[in-house]
Amino acid sequence: MTDNIALANLLLPNIDKTPEYYENLYPARNLPEGARVVRVAPSPTGYLHLGTLFAALVNRITATSSGGVFFTRIEDTDKKREIEGGIENIIDGLNRFGITIDEGFFSGTNQRGHYGPYQQSLRAEIYQTYVKDLIIKGYAYPCFCTAEELEAVRKIQESQKIRTGYHGKWAKHRDITFEEAKALIDEGKPFVIRLKSPGNEENKVIFEDGIKGKIEMPENDEDFVLLKSDGIPTYHFAHAIDDHLMHTTHVMRGDEWISSVPKHIQLFKLLGFKLPKFAHISPIMKLDNGAKRKISKRKDPEAAVHFFAEQGYPSENVIEYLMTIAASDFEDWRRCNPTASYKDFKFNLKKMSVSGALFDEVKLLDVSKNRICLLSSEQVYDYVTAWAQEFDKEFYEILVKNPEYTKAVFAIDRDVPKPRKDIAKWNEVKDYFSFMFNELYLPCFELPENIDMADALAFLESYKAVYNAADDKQEWFNKIKAIAPTLGFAAETKEYKQNPDAYKGSAGDLSTVLRLAITGRRNTPDLCSIMQVLGRDEVIKRIDNVLRG
Repeated sequence: MTDNIALANLLLPNIDKTPEYYENLYPARNLPEGARVVRVAPSPTGYLHLGTLFAALVNRITATSSGGVFFTRIEDTDKKREIEGGIENIIDGLNRFGITIDEGFFSGTNQRGHYGPYQQSLRAEIYQTYVKDLIIKGYAYPCFCTAEELEAVRKIQESQKIRTGYHGKWAKHRDITFEEAKALIDEGKPFVIRLKSPGNEENKVIFEDGIKGKIEMPENDEDFVLLKSDGIPTYHFAHAIDDHLMHTTHVMRGDEWISSVPKHIQLFKLLGFKLPKFAHISPIMKLDNGAKRKISKRKDPEAAVHFFAEQGYPSENVIEYLMTIAASDFEDWRRCNPTASYKDFKFNLKKMSVSGALFDEVKLLDVSKNRICLLSSEQVYDYVTAWAQEFDKEFYEILVKNPEYTKAVFAIDRDVPKPRKDIAKWNEVKDYFSFMFNELYLPCFELPENIDMADALAFLESYKAVYNAADDKQEWFNKIKAIAPTLGFAAETKEYKQNPDAYKGSAGDLSTVLRLAITGRRNTPDLCSIMQVLGRDEVIKRIDNVLRG
């Protein structure tokens, strides 16, 4: 023990605190029984990934359902991969998608809470304190191996078909003495600090995964690195210290970390910490030529959640779709609770997919349409203008030029008992309603094959003479039906179907002529409402433009 203390003081001379100091500094949380403390802990190496958003949602809804705490922690120990603005990108993305943060990072620069700092690069002294304690207890030691030496060992292991890694007899400095370590340090040799693993690969580690169930794996026997040569910890060690001191009850993360669980369990035990519950989230998959694969940063634009913002998917609709992936019973709940917040859903990890759900953009579009159709015209106006201000400045200027007119446009077929479900994302609005704005309107009068141009023009002349902007839908269509027989068209569709040879078409065909004259399209929302919003002068102008050819 005396030699261990001397070695610890040699390696970490500036560390004068003990683990007890931090145990007292970060006391247990005062939460009701059953409350779960969870986190999302991204690295600031780029944009917010869809998988990170999904994991954050699962953690957030778990905390909400249990009356617990959800916090954000930035794991920035790998400074080589960090990008400028990475923290802002991730936290701003979580905020944009409504992932409410209880403590930790609330923005790129603002962190709050009693268990911080919530950034690993600011916690070096904490990690070094616990490493020093492990050295004193004989569970850690310095390793002076160079990268070249480690590579040479790996090649020998491969040639002899031995499991690669720094373990057993291959752990060169496992039994280094104080004198040997001091001599190498005096020579200026850099070192890392490794765990002195008491494990045996022949033994088994068994744990219950909250999503995947019982998992059995070989015990860790690798002397993996705890502190790198710059004094910054590896993920394995930092995660154990942080989740203990922040009193994380459930570590829920991507299933790529399952292979590391034996290391983490061993660390928690050697440090004398209570083990958290583990739950490993399967990745969101995508079909590629009939085969499943993980969504890829390199191949798939939707891997970055900014894609959904640019496309104009309402953030809450993306979350709504992700909830259908997260919980197999969510859609049944939604049918019974059509207007409730997803946060009211009682989430259960056991309802998550063990193998990983497919990303289905068609379903996302469908989910989004069903949610957008429930919005009022006022809400749509607010959403669309906010989106356009960020992503389509030209359209934004058109929308806000006359807000009351724009709101009336958005009210067409919306503020009614059964609204249309035509819009799934805000970047579709510009084209969908382009005929309502003169800056965007492109006239097009291409008639269906069954309607003669002479009949179409004659109908427009007749309709222009009786048109009244104040007509309701019934009066509006009655005038079309009254004109129909004068041009050889049936007033009623059923008359035409009963005796098609007796008519050129029906009043419905003539309404198509009017639709084309007013909007340039064959399919639109309610035409009478469109004409009422456009106003008499604009309607007459468009009819006249067609009549003049």
